[in-house]
Amino acid sequence: MEKRAILAAVLMAAVLIVYQMFFLPTAPESPPAAQKSGQPSEKPAPPAPERSTSQPAVPTAPAPVGPIPNVAEVPSAPRPPQHTASVDTPLYHATVSSEGGKLQDWVLRYRGDKPMVIVGELGPTGLTVAPPGAKTGQAVAMMISPPALVLGNDRRSDDIVMTGEAEGLKISEILRFGSESFTIDAFVRLENVSGTPKTVTVTMPWMTRERWGSRPEKFAGQHPTEIVWASQGSIARLDQLTAVPDRDVDGAWIGFDSVWYLTAMIPKTPGFTLAMMSEGKAGDDKSAKDPAGVVRIAVRASPALASGQTWEGHVVMYAGPKEYERLAALGLDGTINFGGFPLPRKYGGLPMEWLGIPILRLLKWIYSYVHNYGIAIIVVTIVSRALLYPLTVKSFRSMKAMQALAPQINALRSKYKSDPQRLQRETMELYRKHNVNPVGGCLPMVAQVPIFYALYLALSVSVELQNAGFICFGRMFGVDLWICDLASHDPTYVLPIFMGISMFVQQKMTPTAADPRQAKMMLVMPFVFTFMFLNLPSGLVLYWFVSNVLQVLQQKSMDRPTKRDAAHEARDTARA
Repeated sequence: MEKRAILAAVLMAAVLIVYQMFFLPTAPESPPAAQKSGQPSEKPAPPAPERSTSQPAVPTAPAPVGPIPNVAEVPSAPRPPQHTASVDTPLYHATVSSEGGKLQDWVLRYRGDKPMVIVGELGPTGLTVAPPGAKTGQAVAMMISPPALVLGNDRRSDDIVMTGEAEGLKISEILRFGSESFTIDAFVRLENVSGTPKTVTVTMPWMTRERWGSRPEKFAGQHPTEIVWASQGSIARLDQLTAVPDRDVDGAWIGFDSVWYLTAMIPKTPGFTLAMMSEGKAGDDKSAKDPAGVVRIAVRASPALASGQTWEGHVVMYAGPKEYERLAALGLDGTINFGGFPLPRKYGGLPMEWLGIPILRLLKWIYSYVHNYGIAIIVVTIVSRALLYPLTVKSFRSMKAMQALAPQINALRSKYKSDPQRLQRETMELYRKHNVNPVGGCLPMVAQVPIFYALYLALSVSVELQNAGFICFGRMFGVDLWICDLASHDPTYVLPIFMGISMFVQQKMTPTAADPRQAKMMLVMPFVFTFMFLNLPSGLVLYWFVSNVLQVLQQKSMDRPTKRDAAHEARDTARA
């Protein structure tokens, strides 16, 4: 039994390590617990209020971006000066430009200030209206009102209205903001006020840099790592931003994705297509520290308007954390990448979200009552141990029976030490005779593997558990005291040491066979597990530690009747 227990533990550890290395998406550095909202280095500087006629509208701030092909020529008439409008809500702060309604600012108020837009490097580049076939165009210069919105409980949503003209069309754009969501509803209306038919391409693009190695301090996990879109009921991903083809894609939405944050555009009216493109290539120099290449995703439409005819379109934009309920409400929950085995699902591949989503929902439900994810993990551990209690009792009885048969097994080993096959047959016959299952002692450990693995998935890719503290006393000399992020390892290594001690106590209390070599191997396992758990998420270590403590208590409670019966038998023998 001890050999099988060791094998089960080693296999579980091997599967966890191999899956983390090859199948789970690589997570960027964990976002900081809190950032000062007033730091100038975390917010992009607003652009100059006016532009010259020879300067393109996108980007508005200096950025190492090369020339963008197929840009519409700047009209000879002077463009109106750029104006901005601010939007303040409990969830974010936004600054909207009159240049096509692009965002100059989009700072999440989510466990500190987290910028999702940096002008010229990441963000929407504004509504463009260009002749048919144009890859991109210049943002439409418009008038904007009102100059500011403040939303809250008494004012849950409001609109910013922009109007302008381009390509002989009268253009209006309404951006609807809400105080309880990270979405923007964009309503676009075109009216052909010329006397001739018009066909134009309406584009709403979002851009990012190809590489983010030059200035990583501006983001802490929010910069995109891949393009993701919905394709025929499944999720398609392109995780190489330096190799983005110029093509349209079929799907319901498209977005820039990272492990914990998402930017997505969802067309709500027919006629839109999704597109991705790469512009201003930086070449093949992989060592370039400040590459000029940019990548764009877009939703576009090509309406044909007769004189006096109008066209209307509606697009929802999401830019925020990948909280499961928020994404599920928009149909974006598939962007949470729980990983998976390479075998296609139609051939029996197991989707990892089948394990990760139920445990995530359970943790969030418990959190709604206890308001601490560490306590929620402890509650999940107690519930799982209670459900596995019948298996624990069966395992304990099996180990006790194995311990009682140890003298007879040792006698068989001495008798048939030169005949291993005969020894195996006689040993199995002895087990059958006494109705003992040699693998019964491993049942609780095997049953815990799905729960442990599901918790690992939830901690790895769920933004809800990022920076979620358990017992956090603050920071000292740049080190968290004590557990201020359950998704990160314990910086003090106290919890892994406690886990190793609890596992050692559990091994000492577990009935073992008479073979001293196997007993010594079992006592080495706590040191091996302690070393393995040093850099695993604190939430996993907390789960395993509490599970060990409960296992020790259960074993003590089951040992009492045995010790009581042994004491009675000893007294009866003494009296006799």
